[in-house]
Amino acid sequence: MHPSNYAHWSLTTARDLTLEAARDASNVRKSTSTRMLPSGQLKKLLDSRSERDVLEGLRRVVTMSYRQPPSQTLPFFTHVIKNIASPSLPVKKLVYIYLLQHAEHEPDTALLSINTIQKSLTDSNPQLRALALRVMSGIRVPVISQIVSLGIKKGAGDMSPYVRRAAALAIPKCYSLDPSTEPQLLEYLSTLLGDKQYFVTGAAVAAFLEICPSRLDLIHPHYRALVRKLVDMDEWGQLATLRLMLGYARKCFPRRTKKVKRAAPTPTAKPTKTTKGFYDSESGSEEEEEHEQDMEELVVIDPDLELLLKTCQPLLQSRNSAVVVAVARTYLYLGTPAYLSMAIGPLVSLLRSAGDIQHIALYNIVQVCLTHPDEFVKYYTHFMVQATDGPHVWTLKLEILTLIFPHAPPRLQSLILAELSHFSHSGSLEPGLVREAVRAIGRCAQSSVTSPKTSARCLRLLLAHIGSADAHLVAESLEVIRHLIQRDPDNHRTTVVRLAKHLDAATSPQARASIIWLVGEFAGLDPENNIAADVLRILAKGFADEAEPAKLQIMLLAAKVYIHHLNANPPSPPKPIAEPPSPNLLDDFHDEGGFQESSFDAYKPQAKQSDTPHPVRALYDYILILTRYDTSYDLRDRARVYKSLLATPSSTQLASLLLLAPKPVPHTPSPSETRRGYVLGSASLVVGDEGGVAGLKGYELVGPWVRGGMEPDARLRDE
Repeated sequence: MHPSNYAHWSLTTARDLTLEAARDASNVRKSTSTRMLPSGQLKKLLDSRSERDVLEGLRRVVTMSYRQPPSQTLPFFTHVIKNIASPSLPVKKLVYIYLLQHAEHEPDTALLSINTIQKSLTDSNPQLRALALRVMSGIRVPVISQIVSLGIKKGAGDMSPYVRRAAALAIPKCYSLDPSTEPQLLEYLSTLLGDKQYFVTGAAVAAFLEICPSRLDLIHPHYRALVRKLVDMDEWGQLATLRLMLGYARKCFPRRTKKVKRAAPTPTAKPTKTTKGFYDSESGSEEEEEHEQDMEELVVIDPDLELLLKTCQPLLQSRNSAVVVAVARTYLYLGTPAYLSMAIGPLVSLLRSAGDIQHIALYNIVQVCLTHPDEFVKYYTHFMVQATDGPHVWTLKLEILTLIFPHAPPRLQSLILAELSHFSHSGSLEPGLVREAVRAIGRCAQSSVTSPKTSARCLRLLLAHIGSADAHLVAESLEVIRHLIQRDPDNHRTTVVRLAKHLDAATSPQARASIIWLVGEFAGLDPENNIAADVLRILAKGFADEAEPAKLQIMLLAAKVYIHHLNANPPSPPKPIAEPPSPNLLDDFHDEGGFQESSFDAYKPQAKQSDTPHPVRALYDYILILTRYDTSYDLRDRARVYKSLLATPSSTQLASLLLLAPKPVPHTPSPSETRRGYVLGSASLVVGDEGGVAGLKGYELVGPWVRGGMEPDARLRDE
């Protein structure tokens, strides 16, 4: 064998043996570390003079502290603290981690390690100095607040940015220990806010938001530097800085506008001139109004605010979804529609993320879509329901489709309606999806900018479900149809007749109740072609077999039909009662003689028989009799009310006022209208009203714009 080949073979063999040995050692280590050891053996490892044994014992104890409550690992406190002076960096790190978790339970014993931790603040290793400062501020013992403050002062002037960052993160902890240290902490914080390292300023901004978010005077000299460092900060620093700048801009930059002449719609349009007579004395008000119509308002952005808006633009490509939402929030509350349109695409791209991020992104998209729906029209394909979407996802997607529907072109409106019609069929596996699709069709038809032709198509789609065998689908469709008919009853008279023909096929009590209510509500629109009395006659036959919701509506229908009958045929006023004639002495005399014949008695005038009641009155009385013996006390009580209202046929004003009063036009708002007041990107936006009236704890509203002339001087931001 050639020497070079032999050397290559030897090296390859040695490498394979080394890798195999390392793999076996790793497996043995994993198997031994997961096995629980007795407390006596763990204490023996912690008290050992061998660094390897101490490290193994610390690893096991720290592992136990994450798996079990602190009471299980607290007996090892004194044995762990003994190793805080170890020169080994891995041992010190594990001791510090253990100390952070258990210092509150053993404050007196933890104080014994403060001197050693203070010595670590002067160590040559910057990581160890940063860790020592972190541990010192993490010990929740108020007695050491001044020591922690001195450590922060030393860390704020350290040469390493890691130590200065640790000092910035320690400021809120020291403030929570002792609020009286605020003056000196603000001095350190002002120094850290002006740090040249973006690694430090992000942590300093986070500390500022925790201890003194209203002290904007500390931000003025560092505003432009913070904005320039925004792109280079880590994600947490970017989120904190964007949150700070949102409140800062609202309080320091007033919202100014200017009027400019509106651009001409077409270049060939000729201005129309109105001729005015010589003797016409017209004021210049009309000309001023025309001049006002030709002008439009534009927002004038402050140069410092524009610097922030332009600096945020690269952050739209961030890998962190929270940063993208934070930039969209900044553009929504601080920028103009032009800036907001740049954030719509990155916001929609979050729908390609994981399921939990997609859910949160949809809530924020709906919030923006409530105020700027036209910006999302071109992204409609992202809101189509997929087979893998859960109920929490397709509910929000259907809502977005209904929000962009009025602003979409006719071709896209037809596509959205086809999508909603597909999911509204009862063959779907999700009953909830069917219900939401039907409601979405109703919201599309009820929009104020929807054309009558499109609304008619939506109504046809809903009417196609009336003959379905799914009772829930029929009931939901009828509820939406009822709202559409109430919006324009004059143009839907034939629709009510069509619905009445489906009463025999409708089996759902709610569906039958909706149809009966529609027939009774619009019975008086066309008295010549009124089917309400015929419908009442048919329903009276099977009144006993109806469900309670349908019985209530039949009773109401009978009362309305009877009122319309009384209004159309008012009863004649009662005639005055004539006094009876004076008794005659010959009344009781019976002449038995003479030429009187018994046949003459047939020609005596008979008493006038009572007239038969009108069929409408008979139907009304018949329904009252049926309800008298019904088992529902609600139905019986309501029948008594109607009977009392219509007890006097000549006086129906009160009954007409109560039963025939015009109903308000129903409007079905978007389900997320109740969340409109929440801030974009907040947790309260996702939780909604379940978080309380004021939102979750820590929720903050976006403040109003500062008034012109009340803002701070711009020279304060000069560097």
